[in-house]
Amino acid sequence: MGSQSDWAVMRRSAETLKALGVGYDARIVSAHRTPDRLVAFAKGAKQEGFKVVIAGAGGAAHLPGMTAAFTTLPVFGVPVPSKALSGQDSLLSIVQMPAGVPVGTLAIGEAGAVNAALLASAVLALSDEALAARLEAWRAKRTADVAERPADEATER
Repeated sequence: MGSQSDWAVMRRSAETLKALGVGYDARIVSAHRTPDRLVAFAKGAKQEGFKVVIAGAGGAAHLPGMTAAFTTLPVFGVPVPSKALSGQDSLLSIVQMPAGVPVGTLAIGEAGAVNAALLASAVLALSDEALAARLEAWRAKRTADVAERPADEATER
């Protein structure tokens, strides 16, 4: 993630990966404030054993794209909501990559963070049958948790 403040959103990726039994390493790597750290991470990620990168950033949100520029690993970008433009700026910064430098872009905020973890897990599950089974079970539980009929709930207005 680009900063400590992004952890409020990106922890949802971490929680989802943990629930699926997928190892992860959460780091703060800013494209603007720690560019040398970004280059070192992205260039060395494959040698460190990473298979997929989930990069969350807000505002100008250059982290996912710059990471993708330095590695051939799949990079999934999560637009973190910003104060100024509610994450629209982040979304456009991540999704509008030039041809040849792909970044898979997810939804703004927590839904994007969860889905980035699920998408990364699906990629990893292509070569990991045990993970594929856990992912299928995770999704089946979500399906089973959806009620068939609505229930009355007390709500305060």
